[in-house]
Amino acid sequence: MRPSAPSLLSSGLLTDVGRQRSVNQDAGLILDLPRGGLFAVADGMGGHAAGELAANLALDTLSSSFLNGNGSAPERLAEAVQEANLAVLRSAVGEYVGMGTTLVAMVIDRAAALIAHVGDSRAYLLRDRQLHRLTEDHSWVAEQVRLGHLTEEEARNHQWRSVVSNALGGEERVRLELYGLQVRRGDRLLLCSDGLSGVIEEADLYRILASQPNPDNAVRQLIDRSNDEGGPDNITAIVVDIEQSGTLPRYALPGRQAEGPLYVDMLISSRRGTSPLTYLALVLVYFTLMGLVLYPQQRTPIAVIGLGLLGVLMVGNRVVTQRRASTSDLPDLPVYRPEPQDTPDANATSERASTQTSIRPATAPRGLRD
Repeated sequence: MRPSAPSLLSSGLLTDVGRQRSVNQDAGLILDLPRGGLFAVADGMGGHAAGELAANLALDTLSSSFLNGNGSAPERLAEAVQEANLAVLRSAVGEYVGMGTTLVAMVIDRAAALIAHVGDSRAYLLRDRQLHRLTEDHSWVAEQVRLGHLTEEEARNHQWRSVVSNALGGEERVRLELYGLQVRRGDRLLLCSDGLSGVIEEADLYRILASQPNPDNAVRQLIDRSNDEGGPDNITAIVVDIEQSGTLPRYALPGRQAEGPLYVDMLISSRRGTSPLTYLALVLVYFTLMGLVLYPQQRTPIAVIGLGLLGVLMVGNRVVTQRRASTSDLPDLPVYRPEPQDTPDANATSERASTQTSIRPATAPRGLRD
């Protein structure tokens, strides 16, 4: 084991075949970055060999594409998910036809956490003794819960609970949700496959996450708890602790999409210059240039006025961007708040917040799922 950006975060990763599967089709990823890290969980599908290939291919492509990408971190993450989608799609030939994988990926960039989500693997945030769900499942039962046709408990036990409505490898353009939030010292984040979130109650997730100061011990206990409930599926968990508060990056954090997953090109284009302020700047430049051409004798005042207005617009754009970055709210999704008697000992919580822990290697055990 080795430290992961010890001044900023620490993490742990574990994946397990479960009690009722012969192979493990889950895969997990931890990749150190200069100002944080890249973390991901993939849950493969499409038969034993196909599920293993899809999950591992997705994470390998995700990491290499993100490292080699350009632009801001949200754009690079979205593009890396698209590259992972294409890698799975193009490999789905012969005996691998129909394979796919879910994906939940998170980039920690200083004080920002960026989450990309496809399928029914999940992300959670433990903060101030509350467990916030950060992602909404792309599945048939989740849609029925949103429509009020099923309760959370009924969805957990439904015969179609594993039917996802969105996955990597399904079509040329991936549909994903991209969401960002500010993180601070003491936050603990969990990424997991549905072999964990679909088996144990959020009360158990909270209890283990809040009581175990070491991320490695936390992921071990989470998987043991799922296996105690029968271990019906492969189980993967990544726990990330934010050890110090940092500064936000300059880019605006992407807000949660109320309409659900969007095609990747729509997400990226919305961040690359289709805002009203950008259009206004283009119009201002156009009329300034036209004024210089039509009224050459007034070039100096026209140029001064045009550049002045453009400067004001750019400053305003930066203020709006920074305000959006600093006010990103938690999503309006289920929050688990324990009863007072269920709150873990305060000493254990403070120990977790102050302890530097260690990280498993980036190439964690990987395998297959039906």
